[in-house]
Amino acid sequence: MPSLFRFLTVVAVIFGIGYGIVFALANFVTPKPREMSLTIPPDKFLKK
Repeated sequence: MPSLFRFLTVVAVIFGIGYGIVFALANFVTPKPREMSLTIPPDKFLKK
């Protein structure tokens, strides 16, 4: 039984670190907005 608790503790710690990284990226990193232009070839509009 102690090995199960040890395993669950390790999994919980890894999950917590991953959650903290995702939380930090979502709150502390601001993306730079930029204009985007995409040319679509006329072949995409033709039905096959």
